[in-house]
Amino acid sequence: MTEHEAHPNHSTAFLTDMYELTMLDAAIKSGTADRQCTFEVFSRKLSNERRYGVVAGTARVLDAVSRFRFTQQQLESAGFLSDAAKAYLCDYSFTGQIDGYREGELYFPHSPIMTVRGTFAECVILETVILSILNADSAIASAASRMVTAAGGRTLMEMGSRRTHERAAVTAARAAYLAGFDTTSNLEAAKEYGIPATGTSAHAWTLLYVDDNGEPDEAAAFRAQVDSLGPGTTLLVDTFDITRGVENALAVAGTELGAVRIDSGDLGIVSHSVREQLDRAGAFNTRIIVSSDLDEFVIAGLRGDPIDGFGVGTSLVTGSGVPTAGMVYKLVEVEGHPVAKRSSGKTTYGGSKSAMRSYRSSGVAVSELVYPFEQEIKLKPRLDYRRMDVPLMRDGAIVDDLATLEESRAHLAAARTTLPWEGLALSRNEPAIPTHFIGFPEPAE
Repeated sequence: MTEHEAHPNHSTAFLTDMYELTMLDAAIKSGTADRQCTFEVFSRKLSNERRYGVVAGTARVLDAVSRFRFTQQQLESAGFLSDAAKAYLCDYSFTGQIDGYREGELYFPHSPIMTVRGTFAECVILETVILSILNADSAIASAASRMVTAAGGRTLMEMGSRRTHERAAVTAARAAYLAGFDTTSNLEAAKEYGIPATGTSAHAWTLLYVDDNGEPDEAAAFRAQVDSLGPGTTLLVDTFDITRGVENALAVAGTELGAVRIDSGDLGIVSHSVREQLDRAGAFNTRIIVSSDLDEFVIAGLRGDPIDGFGVGTSLVTGSGVPTAGMVYKLVEVEGHPVAKRSSGKTTYGGSKSAMRSYRSSGVAVSELVYPFEQEIKLKPRLDYRRMDVPLMRDGAIVDDLATLEESRAHLAAARTTLPWEGLALSRNEPAIPTHFIGFPEPAE
């Protein structure tokens, strides 16, 4: 079963907020439930003044919408609903259309990331499940993408399972892999999404081994690990003294040792000392892996040091201080008429939208163009353009050619190369490219 196929025994219908069902109930009573509507997912700004965001979780959203069916037990527990609302929900399945940015695409403020079309009743109750997935996955993928840039091509290992909810750990690993991480420590993510898994030992393994006098026997721990996993394994050398740990590792595994891992201390300074020690012993191919509370800023600071790979945990699964992408799900059109929220600081542009991105002939992105859905717009010469929104669901069914996780991962890697050089900076500033609205009146405050 692929990640795009539904899991028919697992309903997602109660992954929602109560107010969505009370609105549905009231709409049925007032006769407005069947009005044709368009809802749009977008972010008013990039979190923490980052330069770009990454769309992640699209395939999971579509799967969740496919499984958004109410069970009898769920309906019986919803005592606040009228009999008419329960009768509607008993037979509910989404039959509308969903378009949006493909997974692995870059987005910017007000990019129409996902557009949901159908009746008010069938669309309004999808708000929470759509946002909860997109906000979490996109936040993690956006942070992970910055780490990929900071690592400069070096190996990145996701190891954050112990720092988040057990299911969030699985989806976080997926988002990190989408962004360019190489492996995950989470076996469920490896099984569910085909992500390469990696893992060897913790400090507990080294501490397990003591001699007859009760003294630590690090060499015995290393020997047992090499006997089990082979000399190409990674030995954790900082349980006691790092220099002595490297000596023990080389004594046991020889110059064929795959890697040593350092999980404490001043990683930059220590890595130079360890590299010199390995090279003196002739272990030129033994890699140095580091972990210990890494984020994109720490990784960037270590780029000049002889480090071959980074293991990232807490910072990754928490979005590096930004655990949500801040996306919203807003009604923008009713029966073909644009509607817009005019609250102070939260104004929106009404109407269904499409988007194009313009590029210089060199392939560098210039701007995001948002315009009325399926309306022709005048394009500037000497620039190349790409339509951003693609079909995702048609008449409630997921499109046949939806990108795979590997394809989305490759797309993001290519998309990052289109950013202006300053768009890859880790410092806070304006978005890498501006968003322009074409063909819309300015929203009234």
